[in-house]
Amino acid sequence: MPKTAIILGATGLTGGILLQQLLEDERYEKIKLFSRNSVEVKHPKIEEHLIDLFKLEDYKDKFKADEVFCCIGTTKSKTPDHETYTRIDRGIPITAAKLSKENNIDTFLVISALGANPKSRVFYNRTKGKMEKEVLAQQIKNTYILQPSLITGERKESRSFEKIGKIMLNFINPFFLGTLRKYKSISAESIAKAMVAIANSPELDVQRIPSDEIKNIAHKN
Repeated sequence: MPKTAIILGATGLTGGILLQQLLEDERYEKIKLFSRNSVEVKHPKIEEHLIDLFKLEDYKDKFKADEVFCCIGTTKSKTPDHETYTRIDRGIPITAAKLSKENNIDTFLVISALGANPKSRVFYNRTKGKMEKEVLAQQIKNTYILQPSLITGERKESRSFEKIGKIMLNFINPFFLGTLRKYKSISAESIAKAMVAIANSPELDVQRIPSDEIKNIAHKN
């Protein structure tokens, strides 16, 4: 039976690639997008809702699908205020998970980060860790938290810190062997491909998926 998917963050790098993959996937007949700005893509499968994502709960009646893909995320340079940063990276995914639970959506996937830990001294990792904890608390049947390392790909906006990080990782990636493989950078395309594969693999019994496993799943599909 054809499915309906919801994407949060389709205007971002990974979310945009995920959207294109779902549009080409015959298993999906409708893709609902909830975002502040338009993706500016015209397709009969797309149902776009331009909203204030901080008020996502006001759209509960439209937040209905078979699967939810949460690709929401910001950066320190783009959102320097910690309160706003928290509302985006933690608040929106948690609200989406709660709505999914209330609307009986059985599959919820969210992009977190390698090193996420609610007790971390690092603000970024602590924010992601608290998000993960609260998402899992909703006890959605098929909950999958992807924990990528540094994400590579062509972004619309410039991120100086990430550019430096990518240059460094390109140099040291070959040295990440064995248990260190999860620290290798990963492409947004691999993450998106893995998300689709995971959503269509209900037998998968893990909830947190580190970067190297995300890459393995993507390469197998």
